Amino acid sequence: QVQLVESGGGLVQAGGSLRLSCAASGSIFSINVMSWYRQAPGKQRELVALITSGGLTNYGDSVKGRFTISRDNAKNTVYLQMNSLKPEDTAVYYCKALVRSSSYWGQGTQVTVSS
Repeated sequence: QVQLVESGGGLVQAGGSLRLSCAASGSIFSINVMSWYRQAPGKQRELVALITSGGLTNYGDSVKGRFTISRDNAKNTVYLQMNSLKPEDTAVYYCKALVRSSSYWGQGTQVTVSS
């Protein structure tokens, strides 16, 4: 079992920045991939970024060059640094942990970008 708690969401103006955090607890040694997803009203949940246990990263096309995913193994925390935010980045952001074939999700944190 893995428990995930996201934080750092909020309201920001277009062009601004936010940093989301996802703190993991439980069987964290078995986590293969950590990722961030987002879901806007009326839209499907989409992948924002992921980072593997080996440190490899991948990003959704809409956030490449603006968002950065990183991890602090000592704190069992994954971060999503979001720069140059746009109104279309408004969504609930979810953290996900992949353990073998099982997925664990956090409760989500709201990010709202005003124009």
